[in-house]
Amino acid sequence: ALGLIAVMPLAFLAYPPFPANSIADLIAMARKEPGKINIGSSPKGTGSHLCAELFMATADVRMNLVPYKGSAQSITDLVGGHVSVTCNILTPAMGNINGGTLRPLAVTSAKRFSSLPNVPTASESGLPGFEAVLYYGLLAPAGTPRAIVERLNKELRAALSTEEVRARIVNDGADPLTSSPQEHAALLDRDETKWSTLIRKLNLKID
Repeated sequence: ALGLIAVMPLAFLAYPPFPANSIADLIAMARKEPGKINIGSSPKGTGSHLCAELFMATADVRMNLVPYKGSAQSITDLVGGHVSVTCNILTPAMGNINGGTLRPLAVTSAKRFSSLPNVPTASESGLPGFEAVLYYGLLAPAGTPRAIVERLNKELRAALSTEEVRARIVNDGADPLTSSPQEHAALLDRDETKWSTLIRKLNLKID
């Protein structure tokens, strides 16, 4: 692990006529009508799919999971009202959000997304501690000398301090993030434990 580059939040997005205005509303509705609300996601095994599964497990609710072949297709069906809500990356949805044809309920990061500062996190809006994000970082082959790892981390931090690089990352639907090699390695271990535990608990499989 050389260091982190960015964190990409997902978001719970709703079809505008859907009556839930927050994660707390969505949880209440799902508990009232178990298994009846359609929640879309990208293919099984993706961050979007695991986000939906983590939501249902954490909130202790049952919803009808509808996995799509890709995020664009799930967004299209959400705009058309074929599913009520989805957990998805923001990049393909920003045009719809800005145009009012999709409504974000919450982002899934620990902090609010810089491009949507008025949208709360899931943790803020009814599901304390919830986090499901995509991290981007650089890795080196095992056994790379520590001095080289530290030098590459220094250069990575320098690149991430420039406005040009930071703007590009935000434009791609993420927020810039830096770390030491040790922090990056610890995060990889934490996420591997988190998601593998969920997968085993729910016995999730890829068709």
